[in-house]
Amino acid sequence: MAITRAQADAEWDLAKLVHELDMQNNARLRDRIARLGITGTQAAALREMTGPMSISELAGRMGCEASNAAVIVDRLERQHLMERREHPTDRRARLLSLTAEGTALRRKLLKVLTEAPLFLALTEAEQDALRELVQRALVARYRMRR
Repeated sequence: MAITRAQADAEWDLAKLVHELDMQNNARLRDRIARLGITGTQAAALREMTGPMSISELAGRMGCEASNAAVIVDRLERQHLMERREHPTDRRARLLSLTAEGTALRRKLLKVLTEAPLFLALTEAEQDALRELVQRALVARYRMRR
């Protein structure tokens, strides 16, 4: 489906705005996370650790491959924030768990992630509308790629 030049320009302007918002948000989060002494990927792993889980489950929650999650877990283990334990029902598997130090850091991380929300200037209804629009755009883009 071809679009007009004006539509293409408007779409490009919107894409630039979304990109700028994402860049500002990422910079803000990186700064806050760095103050905790961890990287963004380590923060993502800690955020997703809601209880004991396998590396593959953690990788799925983080949206990455298990081998990449394993590298992150290795670092968190060296920092004494996470540990691997025997799985209670599968001798071949290991479960990841946060240490007491890891649990305390996760609590701090969750607090940091909720401070100064990105969409503070928008009402709850506006945030809901924006969420729905972005989800629709993503679904439409996904369908076009197939």
